Amino acid sequence: MTGFEYEVFIDASPEQVWAALRDRDQLRRWHGWHTEGLDEEIELIYFTRATESGHLLTLGDGTTFTVIAKDGRALLRMVRAPKGGNPEWDAYYEDINEGWTTFMQQLRFALERHDGVDRLTHYFNHEGSTERVGEILELVKDSPVGAGYDVTPANGERLTGQVWFRSPNQVGLTVQGWGDGLLVAGQVPVSEQHPTGGEMMVLTFFDEHAFADAEKRWQF
Repeated sequence: MTGFEYEVFIDASPEQVWAALRDRDQLRRWHGWHTEGLDEEIELIYFTRATESGHLLTLGDGTTFTVIAKDGRALLRMVRAPKGGNPEWDAYYEDINEGWTTFMQQLRFALERHDGVDRLTHYFNHEGSTERVGEILELVKDSPVGAGYDVTPANGERLTGQVWFRSPNQVGLTVQGWGDGLLVAGQVPVSEQHPTGGEMMVLTFFDEHAFADAEKRWQF
């Protein structure tokens, strides 16, 4: 029996994807977002209790990442252990699934669009509301993955780029004005841990001026 599974095709070699999972400098370019504890988080997740064999990485909680060569690209497949091993972690199982969905798409974006380049990030979240994320989802609802988009949300910032990915609760958009950055917007479904739901955004920039001006426009 397995738990949550998610996979992405990446226009890179399996060796490049594997390096992105095992090199600390590369991990900082895609995992999560910048906090004071980012380095410690990377160390704990990917190294402290992790084991590797070939292109198979097994984390301490039983989550596996497999990098496979397929059709001239790399397929990155994640499989999480099912619920039941740790009640404390089980309560956040779906939250962690959503986090890995975001992170794997950030990995793909880093390798395909900004390989070897450092990023700047903002992270925002809000319990009990989906207004800001709901607006983004509504504005791009008719744009399929890979299509261009051009929208202006209520904060007045015009966004143009490409729909990068979609999942049941998230959408990712490249943003030209952020130095070819990435906006990931996600709704948090109602659950025991989130009785009124919520929303989150991860904003990734490769332009210092756009990054400096963004917090006041996007803060929940």
